[in-house]
Amino acid sequence: MNAITITPQGHLVLQKDMLDHLGVSGGNTIIIEKLPDGRIELRAAPEAADISQAFGLLKHHGAQPLTIEQIDAAARNGWTSAR
Repeated sequence: MNAITITPQGHLVLQKDMLDHLGVSGGNTIIIEKLPDGRIELRAAPEAADISQAFGLLKHHGAQPLTIEQIDAAARNGWTSAR
């Protein structure tokens, strides 16, 4: 068990090993949930989705990209040749 000191301003400072355990660092958000008997639970807030994370998601590394003609043929065939 680790003890945490409360600063005169009412701030809590978590040690690095606690932050590492939560998977957070400076600037990240932590969710605090009140539990019965005066307990609280801390957990890392999920990161906001960023559309740029989806770029390249469907890319097959080492494979040649499909041509427009191949994409059109696959669409016409209802993707049956891909199954």
